[in-house]
Amino acid sequence: MQRHGLHSKSLLQLTLALIKPDAVAHPLILQAVHQRILDNNFIILMRKYLKWSQEESRRFYAEHSDKFFYQRVVQFMASGPMRAYILAHEDAITHWRQLMGPTRVFRARYSAPLSIRGELGLTDTRNTTHGSDSPESAAREISFFFPDFQQQRWLSSEEKLYRQGHYYYHPEQQVHLLRDPQPLLVRGH
Repeated sequence: MQRHGLHSKSLLQLTLALIKPDAVAHPLILQAVHQRILDNNFIILMRKYLKWSQEESRRFYAEHSDKFFYQRVVQFMASGPMRAYILAHEDAITHWRQLMGPTRVFRARYSAPLSIRGELGLTDTRNTTHGSDSPESAAREISFFFPDFQQQRWLSSEEKLYRQGHYYYHPEQQVHLLRDPQPLLVRGH
């Protein structure tokens, strides 16, 4: 017998999502990417604006320091403000990467034209978004951008509530928040 409903869902997975300086510089593109996150049922746990120094950019991309694109990406990522998110979803890493599309914008335009990069990317560096590529990189990248976020505490105490749908979207903060776990008491009863 198959189980249906919210209680049979898989655990939520976390991923880091970045909206890069090329997209943040254009408010309509920034809003379009944010709306795609919402339209694809990602839960936005945290988000923030930030601007990197060259050193922060170098540290984040250190694993690519021997690649031809390293200096270009370091300079670009330090060129303006970004928006970082912690997203939750079943299979969040794969889902976000599919929504972004291929890294190379030329390839994205032909193989995934409706992806974020296929529609909004400019070049392979100015490709609108970044996403973690594995659970290990997601944990590392989330810690890099959100050092106060306690991933294990979230998994043990809040993940189940989010998975069961006990949250709402707060439009001013542009994040999803947990509902008050206590049921509302009706006055006079």
